[in-house]
Amino acid sequence: MPPVDTWLYPTPQGLYCAPGDFFIDPPRPVPRAVITHAHSDHARPGNHTVAASSATLALMRARHGPCPAETPLAWGEPLHHRDVTITLHPAGHVLGSAQIVLDHQGTRAVISGDYKRAPDPTCDPFTPIQCDLFITEATFALPIFRHPPAAAEIARLLASVALFPGRTHVIGAYSLGKTQRLIALLRQSGWNEPIYLHGALLPMCAIYQQHGIELGDLRPATVAEKRDLIGRIVLAPPSAIADRWARRLEDPVVCMASGWMRVRQRAKQGGVELPLVISDHADWDELNQTIDDTGAREVWVTHGTEDALIHEISKRGIKGRALRLIGYGEEEAA
Repeated sequence: MPPVDTWLYPTPQGLYCAPGDFFIDPPRPVPRAVITHAHSDHARPGNHTVAASSATLALMRARHGPCPAETPLAWGEPLHHRDVTITLHPAGHVLGSAQIVLDHQGTRAVISGDYKRAPDPTCDPFTPIQCDLFITEATFALPIFRHPPAAAEIARLLASVALFPGRTHVIGAYSLGKTQRLIALLRQSGWNEPIYLHGALLPMCAIYQQHGIELGDLRPATVAEKRDLIGRIVLAPPSAIADRWARRLEDPVVCMASGWMRVRQRAKQGGVELPLVISDHADWDELNQTIDDTGAREVWVTHGTEDALIHEISKRGIKGRALRLIGYGEEEAA
């Protein structure tokens, strides 16, 4: 069996599978790409041929328009390309997010993309896959990051709404994944009132609804009267909260839903009155548990605090390597 690092390795254009001649989540356009999920630091326009889940392709079309050739893959459906078999399995990050499994001459590599282990009513749950090499993100790879149950954070939000009925609660949430999860969690908690959205959040919600994710009564906040938003919950991109757009709201309680809200200084600097620690990424314990669940004896770490996780897994006899891939940002890192 050939060592994985002889046929899969990082390049300036992203992870490259040599026997298949394709890139995974490339930062620049390439002839052939396999995409884990539709966040813009993983899925960029300009690739000629793209293989991904059908939901990811739909989200990418909504964001960037269609690519010349698309190959939708169902979970576990094999795509045989040259000497490599590609399958996708749920990553639990956002709608359509996938782990990419590569099988080549008896060795298996799993590229997790971004993932979480916590329940999410808006996407399929993460499935651990046994492998020789596991490539993991490390967004929250420090022991200080242990996410509380999302339902408990939603309960804090609703308690604040009840405590301040004369104010509008506006929550900063990324347009793809976080917004829809917050809406679904609110519905699960019994909040059946209309939820108002900044216009930038509506297109992605429409894609989720087309894929069978029920979100309830959603209304555009931009055209609503100021008085109609008193006592309501409004979701907006984080950038809009700092903008004068939020000033039209009645004495707003500024909230932010992100794993980064565990860091109080971040909340304070952003003027966040009610930080909500709700993350779409694995926390420290979940990262370590996932690595153990895969049975991998070699782990490549990227997209975050790489060294801390590598040090931790080395104590369990697991070989770690920091990839330090370029081109990844914080669009969905929350």
